[in-house]
Amino acid sequence: MNFEYPALLWLLAVPLLLVGLYLWRELAERRPHLRVSTAAPWLQGGGTALAVLRHVPFALRIAALSLIVVALARPRSSTEVEKVDTEGIDIVFAMDVSSSMLARDFNPDRISAAKDIAIEFISQRPSDRMGIVVFAGESYTQCPLTTDRATLINLMKEVQTDLIEDGTAIGNGLATAVARMMDSEAPSRVVILLTDGVNNSGEVAPQMAAEIAKTYGVRVYTIGVGANGMAPYPVMTPWGVEMQNVPVEIDEELLKDISSSTGGRYFRATDNTKLAEIYSEINKMEKARTSVDSFPVYKELFGRFGLAALICLLLELIVGLLIRRLP
Repeated sequence: MNFEYPALLWLLAVPLLLVGLYLWRELAERRPHLRVSTAAPWLQGGGTALAVLRHVPFALRIAALSLIVVALARPRSSTEVEKVDTEGIDIVFAMDVSSSMLARDFNPDRISAAKDIAIEFISQRPSDRMGIVVFAGESYTQCPLTTDRATLINLMKEVQTDLIEDGTAIGNGLATAVARMMDSEAPSRVVILLTDGVNNSGEVAPQMAAEIAKTYGVRVYTIGVGANGMAPYPVMTPWGVEMQNVPVEIDEELLKDISSSTGGRYFRATDNTKLAEIYSEINKMEKARTSVDSFPVYKELFGRFGLAALICLLLELIVGLLIRRLP
């Protein structure tokens, strides 16, 4: 057990001072007295037990105060931090979040299906460091490389459209994903780039981003998302949201060039099942030996001490009432 705020334990000096003051008053102060011929009646009446019992409320109060101080210092238990060798690679998801990802040729739509299947992929690879980059008309990092699966999955769930300017900046998305791994020392680094459109915005050309990835030894697996032909898309009309079929336009040649030039592969996903199969295939990629920090998991203990303090205060109240009722 350790304490988050150990300096607060100095407050335990207060109960010690109160105990000292109590003892001084009991031992040093003069008490009223009465001279009698014999003390036999008082000895037979159990006066000794009552004399001891009257100190119990004070003892319980001091115990409660001490327990409260310990609780304020935030006691908690944890396992030791250690480094362990494990199998793992660095993976960054570069996800298209343009408005076209709302098309309904996937269930319930493209972006929801992409997130759900990516979360399942994340859960199956506990030893990898992973991150998330999203792009539309521009790009940004949703989550840097991490081994914290809970945080990664929560941030993946928060990915959605219309957070940034609309468009499809494939080059920017790939360049940002590669930048997340420039300082990585992992022997194997991978970008999984998922898009459903054609590059039409951004400052970085996709071919230039692919060259940067190749320079840093980053393999890029590209996934084109969309049914063949037409796809239903929600359109706002004066009568509400209506589904209209729109053509599916994916620059497959560009995605193939990016993946082949970096040593990766191109995949085409036309529905949820096919997308899940693609992630399953990527899941079979080679792994490399790496060292990962195993961080401690803390268990908060202050509640136990707070409850014990409350029990002491309740006992003090009960014992005080009993003493008043004794003859």
